[in-house]
Amino acid sequence: MSSMMSGLKRTGIYRGEIAVVSTDESDRPVKAKCFRQRLRDGAHLRAEELGFTAQDFSVGSGGLNIKRLDAILKARGIRGVMILPVWREPDLAKLDWRTYAGVYTDYLIERTALHTICADFYRSMLYVLKHAGAMGFRRPGLFLDKPVEERLHFCWSNRWASAFLGFQSESAAYGDVPPLIEESLDQNCFNSWFRRHRPDVVLGHRTEAIDWMKAAGAKVPETHAFISLNIALKDRPCAGLDLQPELLAATGVELLTAQILSNRCGLEEVSSATMIPGRWEDGPTLKRRIAVCGLEQSSQGAS
Repeated sequence: MSSMMSGLKRTGIYRGEIAVVSTDESDRPVKAKCFRQRLRDGAHLRAEELGFTAQDFSVGSGGLNIKRLDAILKARGIRGVMILPVWREPDLAKLDWRTYAGVYTDYLIERTALHTICADFYRSMLYVLKHAGAMGFRRPGLFLDKPVEERLHFCWSNRWASAFLGFQSESAAYGDVPPLIEESLDQNCFNSWFRRHRPDVVLGHRTEAIDWMKAAGAKVPETHAFISLNIALKDRPCAGLDLQPELLAATGVELLTAQILSNRCGLEEVSSATMIPGRWEDGPTLKRRIAVCGLEQSSQGAS
């Protein structure tokens, strides 16, 4: 695959079009839309590098229906379809998948089962915890929202939480703060958990938790730290993980175009999942802690 992709880039030959399909969802949070746009940008760039053009299509209440999309793709001779993440489980079984190669840029899709490219939540969590430990933190605390459970078949929070709990069980020196996973997570719920279990570093997706920590008496980053599990969702500068949506999309395009160029259209018997871990990004919500005379103090320090 690598050799073929390199050859395509050198020749500059136009190979055709691929479809980048999103779902029109009015209730999708603005922050989630930003992540999807970065995926779209990454797909367009990599497609162009490989001799393809990427065309955007939207389905749903404000876009095309599946039958109309299918007719357009066939009329234009588009054989590759990349599905961007949806807020609820997608149902694309009405597309005539005998005609297309497909890939989904999220963890799981059942209707129809496609190859998937997604962030490796488990490895990313282990990396974050080890990084926080190396910075001197010993009581990490994890909080997660629960509404996306149905969309990802419980894999989203399970993978974050499983890695967190596994790390705790194997590393007794890193405290016993239980994860906070709630369907209606608000400041009162968070602060009750924060005051009771006293984490020294908080891990989560919602950066407004920094304000909640401060309201509970924490000084960030002087006494406590915050790490974002997806900096694409942040509303202020902070330390955390870049889940690399551009790289996810580029990898998906490579998989998709490889199927097209080898004339492998239609659903394959076994679908695969390619997972890419997040990349660390420094930020002002995390400082190194230094033990002085048996006490923990914070100092400015690089990771």
